[in-house]
Amino acid sequence: MKPIYKWMLVAGILAVLHCQPLPDYEGNNETEIYLQDEKHSETALPCHKISTSNTNFALRLYKELTLAAPRENIFFSPVSISIALAMLSFRTQTTVRTQILEGLGFNLTEIPESEIYKSFQHLIHKLNLSSKKHELKVGSFMILDKQVKPLHEWHSLKEWYEATTFTRNFTNFFSTRRQMNKYIESQTYEKIREFLQDFNQEAAMVLVNYIFFKAKWMHPFKHYWMKKHMSSSIDEKIIRPSMMHQKAQHRFLYDKELACIVLQMEYIEDVLILLILPDEGKMMQVEDSLKPETLKKWNKLLLPSLLNLHLPKFSISGAYSLEEILPKMGFSSIFTPEVNLSNTTEQLHLAISKLLHQVAVDMNEKGTKAVATSTFLSQPETLSQASPLSIHFDRPFLLLIWEVSAQSLLFLGKIITPTAS
Repeated sequence: MKPIYKWMLVAGILAVLHCQPLPDYEGNNETEIYLQDEKHSETALPCHKISTSNTNFALRLYKELTLAAPRENIFFSPVSISIALAMLSFRTQTTVRTQILEGLGFNLTEIPESEIYKSFQHLIHKLNLSSKKHELKVGSFMILDKQVKPLHEWHSLKEWYEATTFTRNFTNFFSTRRQMNKYIESQTYEKIREFLQDFNQEAAMVLVNYIFFKAKWMHPFKHYWMKKHMSSSIDEKIIRPSMMHQKAQHRFLYDKELACIVLQMEYIEDVLILLILPDEGKMMQVEDSLKPETLKKWNKLLLPSLLNLHLPKFSISGAYSLEEILPKMGFSSIFTPEVNLSNTTEQLHLAISKLLHQVAVDMNEKGTKAVATSTFLSQPETLSQASPLSIHFDRPFLLLIWEVSAQSLLFLGKIITPTAS
């Protein structure tokens, strides 16, 4: 019987969103969330073919994370997790590949596997396009044990997904773990540290995906201390956050059916944040209604409005073991030792032991910094008001950070308890 080697997959994200406007930028306030039917669009790009499925996967995963921790902050990077899972499935045996792609929400009778992988390839390329207005970098690397013969299908990740391959001596796992943690730390701008604590001598491969994002707000914020307590009806905690304020025009609506405020704010060039503020006691109702169709509906109804906006500064972090969550979403067997990732019997028996995702986010008047890491451990109407409408984010709210040109949801979360930055 062939030995079982364990595998780790890491997806890491860092976002830094600064608030000061760039002096040479002239905004037209026309950036929108754009989810389209790619089959009927002449302007669709390859990466757009997977946008709706990726968004749906993100919202499904959000709901599972919320069920697992209903009274806690939630923040993660769905695009990093989706890319990491797609990379994991690349050229594995058919049953594993099918389960992962269907778990991601793809209907394989409507979109061929080859189109899915090409779309992810283009997504990475699109997100990595250089810009003078913001920084956005997506990267991947794989580390192999020196005692393991290189597997051709995994090395082809470099060609498809711009992944770098390293070899290390996994026997000296303390040194290898230290080197890998240092590398991940450097790639996430020192925001993800000591990530691979579960790495040990049984591992044979580590696959890592990371994202760095840095942008500036279109409209500046001012800082002040909130005079009143901010309460959370979800966790019954009383907190005193530091707040930031701005008076500016943003796309805005109040959804009477779902009882929530929806506010779209822009960063410089093709990046926006969608903030959703449910009425008191309506968070669960809003969460249950989160679907790509809901986002499309809001996008059609959002209208420019002059707002007096009060938003809390916050700093949160979290870590998720997704091998406990994903089986509830259709990934029923890929985390069992019996499943072999290798697509031929002559190769190693590669089994997944861990899928880790770690994230940190910091939002203040200078911007928002967010970092996340996910890893598979495999061991082998226009409103014209005379005065601005005041909006206070003084209770739990949702946020989505969206890259428009690639139609990609970069970050998704719920802020229950802000921590002063």
